[in-house]
Amino acid sequence: MAKKSLADIYLDGRVSLDPVPLSTGKKARIKYKGLLSSSGADSIYMHCGYGMGWTDSTEIMMSRGVDGSWSCDFTIDGTDRLNFCFRDSAHNWDNNSGLNWGCDIS
Repeated sequence: MAKKSLADIYLDGRVSLDPVPLSTGKKARIKYKGLLSSSGADSIYMHCGYGMGWTDSTEIMMSRGVDGSWSCDFTIDGTDRLNFCFRDSAHNWDNNSGLNWGCDIS
């Protein structure tokens, strides 16, 4: 049996993050398999920012995987906390019921 990478382990059944912990200046991958992907979205974007005020927020287009997930690779530019949520091309959002997702940066 092939060993699964951290990017294939979904934290809450919807989102995976690799590597953990995140480090400033290093590459990271987020995979999403939540409500938008199961609702037939034709494209999904990760909306992300850093710290309490979502500083330097941006959107990154995600790529569809063969397993129905969506993923994106990006460089961690912040030094505090990464916050993120997702939207589709019709501007339907998955923000984890208003809680968003987040991970501290070491």
